[in-house]
Amino acid sequence: MSARHFLLFLAAATVPVNAHAQQDDMGRRSTVYAPRMVAATSQPLATSAALEIMRQGGNAIDGAVAAAAVLNVVEPHMTGMGGDAFAIAWLAETGELIGIDASGRSGSGMSVEALRARGHDRVPGSGAEAVTVPGAVSGWNALVSGYGQLDLAQVLAPAIRIAGEGFPVTPVIARQWGGATEKLARDEGARATYLIDGERAPRAGEWFSNPDLARSFQRIADEGPGVLYGGSLGSELVDGLAALGGFLTLEDLARHEPRWVEPLSTDFRGYTVWELPPAGQGIAALEMLELLEPMDLEGMGHNSADYLHHLIEVKKLAFADLHRYVSDADHMEIDPMSLLSPGFVDARRRLIDPRVAADRVNPGRAVTDSETIYLTVADEDGNMVSFINSVYSGFGSGVVIPGLGFALQNRGAGFVIDDGHPNRVAPRKRPFHTIIPGFVTRDGEPLLAFGLMGGSMQPQGHTQLLLNMLVFGMDPQEAVDAARFRHLSGRRVAIERVGDEVAADLEARGHELADWRRTDFGGAQVILKLPRGWAAASEPRKDGHAAGN
Repeated sequence: MSARHFLLFLAAATVPVNAHAQQDDMGRRSTVYAPRMVAATSQPLATSAALEIMRQGGNAIDGAVAAAAVLNVVEPHMTGMGGDAFAIAWLAETGELIGIDASGRSGSGMSVEALRARGHDRVPGSGAEAVTVPGAVSGWNALVSGYGQLDLAQVLAPAIRIAGEGFPVTPVIARQWGGATEKLARDEGARATYLIDGERAPRAGEWFSNPDLARSFQRIADEGPGVLYGGSLGSELVDGLAALGGFLTLEDLARHEPRWVEPLSTDFRGYTVWELPPAGQGIAALEMLELLEPMDLEGMGHNSADYLHHLIEVKKLAFADLHRYVSDADHMEIDPMSLLSPGFVDARRRLIDPRVAADRVNPGRAVTDSETIYLTVADEDGNMVSFINSVYSGFGSGVVIPGLGFALQNRGAGFVIDDGHPNRVAPRKRPFHTIIPGFVTRDGEPLLAFGLMGGSMQPQGHTQLLLNMLVFGMDPQEAVDAARFRHLSGRRVAIERVGDEVAADLEARGHELADWRRTDFGGAQVILKLPRGWAAASEPRKDGHAAGN
């Protein structure tokens, strides 16, 4: 189906296009339409940077990396060069869909024995011991040098300028930044870098600059990524971590390389949905769609009790399999595609009770026995990028090496310490990863670049966003705005703006409804390819911004 026919499909969908967002109590946005190029990110300055770079002759890949770097400046608790990055990109010239995994491995000194010797019965959730190799810069460089039109120094220029000159902090970011004050105060470098006078977070509208980050970016622009991966910047990072008990060595940084990977896919209602392979959790979104494929979702009605019940139960099944089998691809016991095999999926689907919520769900028998940002960019040549970058928890590990200006991720917390588990912590191993970009094609042609960040919210958010568009015919912004659920654990689930009748029905089935006002439902961005031009949506639950040219 062409993009034109897709729009006709939306207009003719079973449920009227505008019928789904009427209970929305957030400010209504319109889908952004653009003739040549478009970007959708979680902060206006990042969106502007992507467009700026494309106007200077860069393509969508250059624009995406520029936006990611600016988000390190303006949304530092979520992302940055101290974290990891993943992307799926459609290359218009070759008609090829590519994937990159720029995640880092654990330090060579990180092991179960080392952790237990320090008195830990699990990998710490913060601090220097949780830090893994930051892979983001390697991914930025690989994308720009391999498929961009500009060089990395040009692409980093907006981030360097904004970090040095400063910017007014936006409201949602200011609130989240403030919530991390105690964490930041515990680390000397974090306190000096991210707290005003070492005491408080910046307020909404308050000017903030990060000259240390500007200098670190400039070193990468001048000397290339090698300055981090084995060079002087990496040496400063490793020495600072060593003083705090970290496990990384300079050799760990020098040995790091991003991986070009082949995206995984499944067909759903005539569309092909793409996710990246493990160690990420994209396979869970694909398994959810496989489980839902034969169900009469339209007949249930969007966000009805029956609809929500089935989606929640499907999520439980997919996540049980995810947590049992998915790890660093080099250490997995199974082919991840076996989790999408018809026999496996059918057996899992039969476990769903349409009237009773499951409490604890066991993984199926395989056939072989955060905090994050998401952005998407498209250019006038037809290139599309689905891009995600993260430091995991808010401000990652909470560690900033004095003078460097960026927080280091705590991805080591993604490991387990259990004997025999494929995701067991070990030296130089990739941990289980939460961040996942998504993409949709139709008949081999690009259609949607999409993502929805937020830790375990991501696979369930991807699924809900796609169902909103592909089943219920919502336009991109309606699909992003629509109320979401987030399954938490056991029978506990939070559902945005849920009505009394639906809530009562779900509770009668055994679901325990948490206070949705205290739950994070993630942040989404979407770009839809039109017959000519683009349509884009951004996240109203954050400081999201979509714009085009």
